[in-house]
Amino acid sequence: MYKEIIMKQLLIIGARGFGREIYFLATQSIGYKSDFIIKGFLDDNCDALNGYENYPPILSSVENYEVQEEDVFICALGDVKYKKKYSDIIKNKSGEFVSLIHNSVSIGLNTKYGHGCIFTQNVNISCDVLIGDDVTIQPFSEIGHDCAIGNNCQLNTYSFMGGFSKIGNNVTINTGAILLPHKKVMDGATLGAGSVAIRNVKKDTTVFGLPAIEI
Repeated sequence: MYKEIIMKQLLIIGARGFGREIYFLATQSIGYKSDFIIKGFLDDNCDALNGYENYPPILSSVENYEVQEEDVFICALGDVKYKKKYSDIIKNKSGEFVSLIHNSVSIGLNTKYGHGCIFTQNVNISCDVLIGDDVTIQPFSEIGHDCAIGNNCQLNTYSFMGGFSKIGNNVTINTGAILLPHKKVMDGATLGAGSVAIRNVKKDTTVFGLPAIEI
């Protein structure tokens, strides 16, 4: 018996600059128009798209949105604290998060990732990597073999993680930063832009420089 396939409706949390980038990314991601279409944005600023063309509408704030059966979500907020806050609001309403994987992304053998991830253009993820939920990896980043990434992390453009390195939950790796093999960045920490972490980074600290030191 024929069963109707119901297309998922993607809602993007955040309609500011990064949200617009993620909208375009979604149109170039695996599953677009076969598994999902884009329904619109959620943002508390209903004027956030004023002056911009060719984007779907802002439908509601996150707080006021009523989740529909066919809805799926992605969070386009770059700050890990706000990303967790607004993602949790939707999760508490039983909203389902999906991952967006750009068609140019390379993912190695045995690598696993969770829900709500965003892997952007020309990201290279090696083999035997474990990635949690709600992880964003920006363009041209490299994740080495046997790495581990916790939940709700942000890895910005040209980030590099050497083999067997690990980052915890709610971690930010800024543009051009390097984490050497076997090193760890603990929960809530930030690795500054262009920095090189040659030793483990403590929980809830910010490090910067070459070599990276706490600031």
